[in-house]
Amino acid sequence: MSGITVVSVEQAVAAPYATRQLADLGARVIKVERPGEGDFARRYDTTVHGNSSYFVWINRSKESLTLDLKDPRGRAILHGLLRDADVFVQNLAPGAADRLGLGTGELTRRHPRLIPCTISGYGTSGPWAGRKAYDLLVQCQTGLVSLTGTPEGPARTGISVADIAAGMYAYSGVLTALYTRATTGRAHPVEVSLFEALAEWMGQPAYYTRHGGGQPPRLGTQHATIAPYGAYRAADGREVLFSVQNEREWAALCAEFLGRPELTDDPRFATGPDRVAHREELNAVVAERFARADADELLGELEGIGIACAGVNDVAAFLDHPVLAARDRWREVAVPGGTVEALLPPAGLAGLPARMGPVPAVGEHTEAILTELGRSPGEIAALRADGVV
Repeated sequence: MSGITVVSVEQAVAAPYATRQLADLGARVIKVERPGEGDFARRYDTTVHGNSSYFVWINRSKESLTLDLKDPRGRAILHGLLRDADVFVQNLAPGAADRLGLGTGELTRRHPRLIPCTISGYGTSGPWAGRKAYDLLVQCQTGLVSLTGTPEGPARTGISVADIAAGMYAYSGVLTALYTRATTGRAHPVEVSLFEALAEWMGQPAYYTRHGGGQPPRLGTQHATIAPYGAYRAADGREVLFSVQNEREWAALCAEFLGRPELTDDPRFATGPDRVAHREELNAVVAERFARADADELLGELEGIGIACAGVNDVAAFLDHPVLAARDRWREVAVPGGTVEALLPPAGLAGLPARMGPVPAVGEHTEAILTELGRSPGEIAALRADGVV
């Protein structure tokens, strides 16, 4: 995406995640931040050389420009950037973009080639258009929290899944809009909401609930609609997760792992739905087998008969995963105050190395960008003195 310029008035997770992926592909991403404090996600924590782990994750390879967009001079600078930009991304609070003259209608009028991308909580129309939305609120509203956890209680997913979903759809939407502009000459605005992005990911439990008369139960690591599929405790106290996906695997499990081939024809376990209906009896059989061997032995036996399985890693074990090391997935990235090891983007294009640039300090590129726009040193000094940049 060399030659594509993205300007983003972004904060928190969803929009920065979308634009970081565009930066990974080589786009120039200019991140507009508040003078002084910058994106409030910079202060979520201080674990990475004094930087927020969230911010380091989703803001590499960007340029940071500070602007006070409530000041007309700040907005004039922004529009100067947008004249030659390809994409504008924003996830401001409800109504804020329109108040600043940065709504989709105004932008398409002033900059016909620009692709505006709006990321909101619940959409820019409808009864909840004015509501703020954060990740966990959306997890609750889509029903995800009610599916996550144990029979004793629900739980938040361990990552910001609504933000990530919205960022992914914004990223793919922008790519689609760029392709459409290249082939038709028309710039189509993109709109994504956290709620609708996560709603799409809720498709399977939605169908199950509507047509099955009730929603899937919360079962911890057990799969709600497939059995056996979950984690079981080995004799050494470690947990091993395995999954049976079809009747061939079920027969192999019964004969070669459980040592009970007669279970293949047991009417309680004859089909996938039967095994789910009799999950407790099936789990008792599996648990008894697991209690007779250590985790490594169980993993070896399951792998030997072609059953998908894995140990249940913590994050530290994930960081040391042999697949990441063997496939050379880590790269060093500079951050303010140090360096970090960052994972390469999941989608690799053969022959095109991923861009893995530094994470910027607040306003690090302000002077260079303003100079590029034709501002003199005196003008830049005056803007800085007035708190505009």
